[in-house]
Amino acid sequence: MIVAVKIIQFILSLSVIVIIHELGHFIFAKLFKTRVEKFYLFFDPWFSLFKIKRGETEYGMGWLPLGGYVKISGMIDESMDKEQMKQPPKPYEFRAKPAWQRLLIMVGGVLFNFILALLLYVMVLFSWGETYLPNSSVTYGIVTDSIGVEMGLRNGDRILAVDGNPVDNFYSVMPDVILNDREIITVERSGERVDVKIDRSFLPYMIKGMGQIDARVPFGPFEVVGFTKESPAAVAGIQSGDRLVGIDDKEFEYYDQFQSYLEDKKGAEITANILRDGEVIDIDLVTTPEGMIGVERSMPDFLELKTVKYTLLESVPAGIKKGYKTLQDYLKQFRIIFSKGSKAYESLGGFITIGSIFPGVWDWQSFWNLTAFLSIILGIMNILPIPALDGGHVMFLIYEVVSGRKPSDKFLEYAQITGMILLLALLIFANGNDIMRFIRK
Repeated sequence: MIVAVKIIQFILSLSVIVIIHELGHFIFAKLFKTRVEKFYLFFDPWFSLFKIKRGETEYGMGWLPLGGYVKISGMIDESMDKEQMKQPPKPYEFRAKPAWQRLLIMVGGVLFNFILALLLYVMVLFSWGETYLPNSSVTYGIVTDSIGVEMGLRNGDRILAVDGNPVDNFYSVMPDVILNDREIITVERSGERVDVKIDRSFLPYMIKGMGQIDARVPFGPFEVVGFTKESPAAVAGIQSGDRLVGIDDKEFEYYDQFQSYLEDKKGAEITANILRDGEVIDIDLVTTPEGMIGVERSMPDFLELKTVKYTLLESVPAGIKKGYKTLQDYLKQFRIIFSKGSKAYESLGGFITIGSIFPGVWDWQSFWNLTAFLSIILGIMNILPIPALDGGHVMFLIYEVVSGRKPSDKFLEYAQITGMILLLALLIFANGNDIMRFIRK
């Protein structure tokens, strides 16, 4: 059920983004009296799921959910309609329009994607506000992994500043370090201020999700409220409502200490110390090969979140600011992908990666936030100067405006084919990464 909910959200979000993108091309084409022959959600090789003709345009839905398209008369595009291009230009065709009009038609999709993202951010902030974890609420310090320890961080450190700037949003620390080449994380450790110098050689690990930080929480109270599908604890006789107070007569102050202890007990026999009806009883069980006991615990409010509410007037500049920052951060990720030694290309993902970012339960706030984020990504990807993308067409149009010479139709045809091959290779690579990650699990 969780997977189904994720898939439905992904397809719905993609549909909204694609329709708005193609609507941008469509509106500018109509504005300049350019004929649009087709307007399709998803691609329709061989057949379509639905189509209807209205005026000069056929509207429809394809079966291949890799995007969408508008077929504009007199334009070298995905359709590769060579026969039409052999005919003399008609007044209503794309190729017959001035360069500046063709330029606006091509950037219309990306422009509408950015506008959609800003409007969605404004709507989300006005409707739900913005909830985050203030750094001041992380009273028990941080927890990190072995890579974080190698970087110089320690469990229990309380983060004070990054490059001398005080931290407000706790979960903004690591993205800030990765994207903005931060050098120093200042922490409080055992009552003293300590500067942890960030070695950029750890960047490949941080991009893969290692060396990250999370908020440390206490171990108890640890009340059992449920069990996983294959639960050693349930088989051994632990019940919902039991309170776990220790393992092997060992008590834990923090939850990460409990996790570390079980990490060393993979597939081993342990004794769970259980408080039931006011009495402590010992229950023997064998952990899973991953070092789990298979219980779900209640989560008391150890960490106090903060929600900032916005009026309609306040949400407009706040939404624009959030959209602009998201755009900036994503462009910085591109820089990292091509940075020497970052190995960020290994973290590129395809449809599985994108679909997995949606929650397993339906949440409109998360859905619209993620749709805005993906709309910005689609806008950036489409404006890249690669033939077959909007950015490739824009690149050739700018050349035409500057030089006064229009590339030949044959050149544009070959460029379109080359771009489509490059995009197919990228699609295979990204989804191949997804498959390899799935196999390694």
